This record gives sequence, C-alpha cells and structure tokens, in this order.
Amino acid sequence: MMMMKTMMMLTRPSSSSSSSSPGYGTLMLSLSPPFFVSSSSSSHNNSFHSKSQNFNTLDEALCCFNRMLHMHPPPSIFDFNKLLASISKMKQHSTVVSLSHQMYSFGIPPTVCTLNILVNSLCHLHRLGFAFSVFAKILKLGHQPDAATFNTLIRRLFDEGKIGDALHLFDKMIGEGFQPSVVTYGTLMNGLCKVGNTSAAIKLLRSMEQGNCQPNVVVYTSIIDSLCKDKQLTEALNLFSEMIAKGISPDIFTYTSIIHGLCSLCEWKHVKTLMNEMVDRNIMPNVVTFNIVVDAFCKEGKITEAHDVVNTMIQRGVEPNVVTYNALMDGHCLQYQMDEAVKVFDTMVRNGYVPDVICYTTLINGYCKIQRIDKAMYLFEEMCRQELIPDTVTYSALIHGLCHAGRLQDAMTLFHEMVACGKIPNLVTYSILLDYLCKNCHLVEAMALLNAIEASNMDPDIKIYNTIIDGLCRMGELDVARDLFYNLSSKGLHPDTWTYNILIHGLCKRGLLDEANKLFMEMDENDCSPNDYIYNTIIRGFLQNKETLRAIQLLKEMLARGFSADVSTTTLFVELLSDDRLDQSVKQALHKFLK
Repeated sequence: MMMMKTMMMLTRPSSSSSSSSPGYGTLMLSLSPPFFVSSSSSSHNNSFHSKSQNFNTLDEALCCFNRMLHMHPPPSIFDFNKLLASISKMKQHSTVVSLSHQMYSFGIPPTVCTLNILVNSLCHLHRLGFAFSVFAKILKLGHQPDAATFNTLIRRLFDEGKIGDALHLFDKMIGEGFQPSVVTYGTLMNGLCKVGNTSAAIKLLRSMEQGNCQPNVVVYTSIIDSLCKDKQLTEALNLFSEMIAKGISPDIFTYTSIIHGLCSLCEWKHVKTLMNEMVDRNIMPNVVTFNIVVDAFCKEGKITEAHDVVNTMIQRGVEPNVVTYNALMDGHCLQYQMDEAVKVFDTMVRNGYVPDVICYTTLINGYCKIQRIDKAMYLFEEMCRQELIPDTVTYSALIHGLCHAGRLQDAMTLFHEMVACGKIPNLVTYSILLDYLCKNCHLVEAMALLNAIEASNMDPDIKIYNTIIDGLCRMGELDVARDLFYNLSSKGLHPDTWTYNILIHGLCKRGLLDEANKLFMEMDENDCSPNDYIYNTIIRGFLQNKETLRAIQLLKEMLARGFSADVSTTTLFVELLSDDRLDQSVKQALHKFLK
C-alpha cells in the first residue's frame, strides 16, 4: 500500500517545499532500535578528516561515527554519508538503519545521498515497504530523487518478483520527467531477462535507443546472454553484430555469453572462431570462459578435446580451478572411465586444490553408475572424514546406486539418515526411491513417501504420480490407481501420455476394455494425443480379450496417423492368421493391413 501511495505522489518537488522538516517522521521509530553510542567518547576534537575513513572493521567505523556525532560543530553531512556508505559496503545494513536514526535524533539533516544509502540498506534487509517510506520522505523534504534512488527500488522490486510494480515505477519516473540513467535501463532489462521476458527487454532497448541515454556494453550483454540461454543464437549474434557496428566493443562477459550459447548447440567451429577473435581484440579468455568450453566438450563425450582445451589454457597462463577439474572428472565418469576420473582428482590435489562436495559427489555418482558401491561408500565416508558435509545431491546419487545394486533396504536406511542429518530430500531423491519401491512391490512404503511429499512444500510433478499409478496397477490395486488418476486435477496436475498409457494398460489387463477405450477416446479431448505406444497397448488389450474386429479398427486408425505396429502387436496378429477358427473376412482384413 505504501508503495502505491508513493508512486501516486511521485511528482517533481517544488522549491517552496525545501523548508520542510528534515526529520524521518514516525518511519524510523518502527525500525530496529538505535545502535548504542556511548557519550563518553572524546568530543573535544573538532577536526575531522574524511580521507581517513578507510575502515577494516565495523568497530572502527562505529568509533568514528561516535566521535563525529559528538563534535561541536559536527562534521558535514558529506562525511557522514561517506561513513554510512563504508558500513553499507561491509553489508552491515541493520547498522546503517540504526545510525541513520541516531543522525536524525541529533538533528543532522539528511541529503538525497543519505536517504539513498538508507533506501539501499532497507532493500537489502527485504524491507521494501520501509524503503518506499523513505522514498516518500525524499519527495516530502523537497529533494529530487536521482537515478540511484530509482535503480535501487526497481532492482528490489524485480528481486521480489514484483515485475508490474517495477515497470509501473519506471513509467511514473519517465512520466514525471525524471531522467533514467543507463543503469536504470540496465536494471530493468536485466530483471526482465531473468524472468524470461527477453522480448520485453529488447523492446525497452529499442525505446532506449530513441532517447538521450544510449545503451552500453552491459545493457547489450544482458540481452545477448538471455537470448543465448533461450537458445535464440541467431538473434543473439545479430545483436552482437549490431553492437559492434555501433562502435560498442564487446567485453569478456559478452564473448563468454555467446560462447556458452554456441557450446550448448555444439557449434564447435564457431566457438573456436570466436575465441580467436577475442584474442585478436586483446580480450583474453578467462577461467570461466575456458571452463564453459571444457564442460561442454565433456558433456558431449569429447574428453580428448576437453583435455586439449585445458592444456591450451595452461599455456596461456590461465590456471585450471576446481570447476575445471570437476568438469573433467564428470566427463570421464559419463564415459565410465573411473580410473581416469581418479587421476584428474589426484592431479587437482597435487596442484594444491582442496576437493569440495561437488568433486566427491561426481566420483560417487560415477562409481554408482558402474555399481562399484564399495568405492562410492568409501568416498562418502572419506568426505565426512574431511569434514565435508554431503548435500542432497550426494545422498541422492548414493541412494540411486544402492537401489540399482538391489540394496533397497540400505537405500532406505541412508534416506532416513539423510533426513536425520537435516538434509531435505528433493523430488529427485523421492523419485528414485518411489521408482524402486514400486518396482519391488513395496507399495505401503511408496504411499508413505508420497504422503510425505504432499505434506511438504514441494510440488510433485506428474512423473511422481505416474510412478505410483504404475506401481498400483502392477500390484492389481486398480481401484486405488483409478482414484489417484481422477484426483490429479485437484492437485493442479494433468495426466500426460504416459499416465494414460499406464492406466489403459491396467484396465486392459483386467479385461475392462470399454473403460480403457473410453479413456483412450478422452485423450484427444484433453489435448493429449495418443502415441504409437498407447495404440499398441490398447490394440493388444483387444486382441488378448478376443475383440479382434475392434483391434483391426484401431490398427487402421493407428496406421492412418502414421504409426506402426510394434513387434509384440504384430506377433499377436500373425498368430491370429494361423488360427483356423478365425472368420475369413477378418483374415482378409488382417492381410490387408499386414502386407
């Protein structure tokens, strides 16, 4: 409410209002209590040198504030602003708020700079309502908000997901004649890109280009990066070329964003060209740039090429870091080359890097995939001995490995240990356990886990319910499976093709062909078109229940849609042709479709 009121009163202050009281009003009374300042500190020294405000600790800054506050006359407000800015840089935002309150108590009038620092600290403390109250005070005091004020508020609005409010504040800013800076535009565009609205960011860029404030490399880079993440590489490259044509030189961040986009599409030749172009422009790829390329090569199974890139970066004086080594380890693990992955790990340690949780988790996951659970468990215990705390990903990898090795009970024990240690399972953890519990007919435990998921703050997706419904159908609990299926909408979910296939298969297995067919017919109505897997499932259901004509009718429909019968379905039809009891007209129809 305060935010909207402030926006409504946003007008340029008149000169007559400059005599308003400098006080902060009742706002400051509702904030945190003032930081205690002793009056026993020396107050006889009237001189103050602002150049000396280089503080190593918060205590030094507070002692300085105490001396300043009790000087007669006190130092200028500019010296107080410098001190508050220093404390803000220490991220001691609660202290900034308290000290601002004390300045008001001592009658020290704030400037726009003072209030901007306060607005910034309140935003960092997630007290956006109070920040807008201070913004209102700027207007009430007759001050003119500057771009820094708007930038801080707009950034915080985006951080809190209040996109509409951020855009509304920007529009009001323009409407009242306040001039946005390049940082204001950049803040808006970056916020829009982060929420996936790149097209709106581009429109804002075009609007910016029509005004007096021209975009810089930061503005262009934020949009280029967003386009690359959206895999709109052509548009990103066009904007990149446009930027260069306007005389704006790309920086390391621009190149790194485009290289990331090219790597995601496996455009290796273009990656090499762009990295050479960087060097020609005297922009040297840094460890982040190289790591992106190394990781991309590893994920594509190009381990040799990844090692070549690492050798190149070393030759150019760029030292590999933990991220580099972990990418290489992961690449070897993906190829089941565990001995090579361990060699990379050992090289990293020899070069003075301390392995982190991700490094250990990568190796644990690799060993689990080749069912070397003993090695995985050893590494798990080793990381604990190194006082590294396994995270949810570590536990999930090991739980998956245990399940895959047929040690479901050990996996459940580790799961309970994980929860006891305060690690919160995610949907991946639950999905792994549900899958193996259902496959091993442990429906009671599976349903208990489902209840735990539903009782948590997590939003289970349709895959979770597919696993449970499949398990119920396998165990013959068709009524429970059916109820769960029809209750999906109440959970905000819609069945997908796999959900339909599971239940249709269960119904056919029970001989409930009419209900299975009804469900099949509903798929198109629910914007979920049947695929070849479902056609084959229901056709086999009709064949196995002696509904040959209906099966042939569905076969005809399936073929018309461009699908084909799989091996199992074809085998059933061929067996029918050898049945002497089958009606000749039916055999002729079969011959027609099986030619």
